Amino acid sequence: MMIAMIGLACTQPERVSVPAPVPEPELRPPASRRSKSPPRTAVARVRTVELGRSVSGKPIEMHIFGDAPRPAFIFGGIHGSEPTSAYVARKLVEYLHEHPEAYAGTYIAVLPAANPDGLKARTRRNARGVDLNRNFPARNWKRSRPTSASFGGSKAASEPETVVIMRAVRMLRPSCIVSIHSIARGKHCNNFDGPARTVAARMARENGYPVQPTMGYPTPGSFGSWAGVDQEIPTITLELPRDAPGPQAWKENQAALLAVLEAGTNRLAR
Repeated sequence: MMIAMIGLACTQPERVSVPAPVPEPELRPPASRRSKSPPRTAVARVRTVELGRSVSGKPIEMHIFGDAPRPAFIFGGIHGSEPTSAYVARKLVEYLHEHPEAYAGTYIAVLPAANPDGLKARTRRNARGVDLNRNFPARNWKRSRPTSASFGGSKAASEPETVVIMRAVRMLRPSCIVSIHSIARGKHCNNFDGPARTVAARMARENGYPVQPTMGYPTPGSFGSWAGVDQEIPTITLELPRDAPGPQAWKENQAALLAVLEAGTNRLAR
């Protein structure tokens, strides 16, 4: 699959619909298009990709900013009962559209709503009753009871939303990932999986949240287990305080998320 590149002098983002199945990505346009492309300018590329659809058919979109190797990847809304996570991710998209200087020389992708059905219903799980953050094919995935609030599905990667997030990771080959969640105040933190302590510490300097190597309870089949532990991609689970209104959560974490852009140029994620 290919992400189409838009002319660098454009001011509006290109929208690209990506059908499934999706092979390993080719991030450059074909030679026939490259030969017709205008000269590169100082304006960075901005594009939107539809990676797939939810159980009920809602599009799941990713916004991509910049043109540099190894992006940072940030996503929110994997739990529909944590809408502040999607709010903060959307505010980041708005900010990057308004401030292209913020990602100059870097490359960042943001997927604001990983579980659109759950967000609409305000439920933790997706429309089939699966906790997507227990549905990844991590080595520690295990079957759980459907009545459990953290039911991980009948098998790993059974849900279309899980496949979409995995597709994004394989497409981007990110140098750093932040998955935004929310949790009861007092437990909010920069939780890291894999080689991400440095990134977590950098974020902590901006948002003041503690750095935590574990949430203190098992998370079989979680995104952090799959991406951070198994694949060794520096992965942060940013746990916002659940009682914080969206604007407050964004204010607290704007600088921390912008700091993650440095990981997109490999200055932090090593």
